[in-house]
Amino acid sequence: MRAVFVEEANPSDPLAALVVGERPEPEPAEGWVRVRVEAAAVNHHDVWSLRGVGLPADRMPMILGTDAAGVTEDGREVIVHAVITSPGWTGEETLDPRRSLLSELHQGTLAEWVTVPSGNLVDKPASLSFAEASCVPTAYLTAYRMLTRDSGLTGPGTVLVQGASGGVASAAIQLAKALGHRVWATARTDAKRAFAVELGADQAFEPGARLPERVDLVVETVGEATWSHSLKSLRPGGTVVVCGATSGANPPADLNRVFFLQLRVIGSTMGNRAELAELLDLLERTGVRPRIDRVTGFDGIAGAIADLEAGRVLGKVVLTPQA
Repeated sequence: MRAVFVEEANPSDPLAALVVGERPEPEPAEGWVRVRVEAAAVNHHDVWSLRGVGLPADRMPMILGTDAAGVTEDGREVIVHAVITSPGWTGEETLDPRRSLLSELHQGTLAEWVTVPSGNLVDKPASLSFAEASCVPTAYLTAYRMLTRDSGLTGPGTVLVQGASGGVASAAIQLAKALGHRVWATARTDAKRAFAVELGADQAFEPGARLPERVDLVVETVGEATWSHSLKSLRPGGTVVVCGATSGANPPADLNRVFFLQLRVIGSTMGNRAELAELLDLLERTGVRPRIDRVTGFDGIAGAIADLEAGRVLGKVVLTPQA
């Protein structure tokens, strides 16, 4: 089968590590099922994998991709939940210290076929296209958990989303609005700020801009470049939820501000299957749909990943292996 994979990581030039070619069709282990991939979303996780972050050489070749929507061999239309727990784990999936995502320990979704544990499948709503459904399990699920369980909000508030054009950030704008919040966003260019408003942001600002007032929650995916602004933007007792650090992972701590204003700093990663079901219900009730920058086949994946790494993508890139 055709697949997008990495054979040898390249920390300085991730695109040089990208391979599109033939890989063996996967055979499901006991308790696992095989899914024909109709659509698979691309994430920054794939860029990190090409760089070798969290992916040692002894696990390569590794097919990239954490997200997929497709059809099982018995005809069931499904969405794949990417968090794979370790054998015998029975608690919250994302707290398993030995958990992994697809494409870390097990082969990923940027291929014609993928195998996953049967419990990692949820039914795809008929109202979502395969392309839309493929965007949900990583970016949209991460944003949903940040805005619900991890936010500390019990009612409508003001939410600042940093770096509005990214996958999780653009999802957070849409979902925060659907959940009843006032939404502000930052972005580097006029086009990206206009994109944020188009998604539902009430206002969009330049990075680091002084806001009209302090906010209840900051959705932080950028890291070093925006961290100081995120803390300064919070009201006393407010919360910053962080799920990524695309600009670097070692910002100044500013601990005096954290303890004096009693700020909450919460780490967040992915979401569990129950939250995925809740999110799909929210999408159906509100009509919110993932914003897709482009849909491409294998021939366009290198350009898409290059644009993703360079910050030229607005929303999500989707690969359609069957096209």
